[in-house]
Amino acid sequence: MANKNQTSSGTSIQHVKQQNAGSSSSSYGTEFASQTDVAKVKQQNQHSASASKNSSSSSYGTEFASQTDVAQVRQQNQQSEAKKSQASGHGQNSQQ
Repeated sequence: MANKNQTSSGTSIQHVKQQNAGSSSSSYGTEFASQTDVAKVKQQNQHSASASKNSSSSSYGTEFASQTDVAQVRQQNQQSEAKKSQASGHGQNSQQ
């Protein structure tokens, strides 16, 4: 007959309860916690924070900034505005 503190397979109920109590607060990601170098992560965060302070305040989209031809975008915007103007009858040729 099994002991009251053990399951039929011999597992200690109290031991399992202790393990569960210790991991119930925030166990998400604990599988890799032992592989994480906390000091290195903090250093990387500080470096990232100081780099963002030194850069412009609006860094949104900087990943693709080097791929954007500003002159071409401005030209496209002007062409679009000209087409809108012509379509609404405010073009220079339509007033003659």
